[in-house]
Amino acid sequence: MTDFDNLSIDDIRERLRVQKSTTYDVPPELLSDESREAAVLIPFVRIEDAWHILYIRRTQYEGDRHSGQVAFAGGKRDPQDKDLTATALREAEEEIGIASNDVSLLGSISHHHTISEFQVTPFVAELSWPYSLNLDKVEVARAFTLPLSWLAEESNYRSVERFHPDSKRPWPVVYYEYYDGELLWGATARMTLSLIEVLKAEASDTSR
Repeated sequence: MTDFDNLSIDDIRERLRVQKSTTYDVPPELLSDESREAAVLIPFVRIEDAWHILYIRRTQYEGDRHSGQVAFAGGKRDPQDKDLTATALREAEEEIGIASNDVSLLGSISHHHTISEFQVTPFVAELSWPYSLNLDKVEVARAFTLPLSWLAEESNYRSVERFHPDSKRPWPVVYYEYYDGELLWGATARMTLSLIEVLKAEASDTSR
């Protein structure tokens, strides 16, 4: 069993070299060939000798199906972004005020296809904590952390099969239990679990 809180930065960096499969919010056959690129930042922070991950809750807007949801800071790639790393860092600075010079990038995990047809690449980074965040209240209502060990505990999440209106087969959607009043589910929950699976890799796997 992985002791997540005792993982070193080098451990995390090495385990990120071993990638799991691409994940999907919907059956892959429903996606077009025109998925748009996006990126998110997954900041690791150290709180009381334990690893936490920094999340945001988006500001609620009527009629916006993604507003009010728990997410990672991030967004779609802009033409001026030289690569997806630049996208993740730019969005994190714009949304929650994390300067790119204040994070240490550790690697990335395989991209995730969302129901809105974005191909999202999550980038993992270390951020010294505490940190003075500056939230863009138009986009972000709250920033908060969740303990990595809690996120990895199987009793804290479940998979529920849902049907897409254009598909005859069910597709699993991940829901976590509430933590500090926040509900982590959907694409962000799936990316979280993908990261956890990578971090569970045995040391011998990281040499591949």
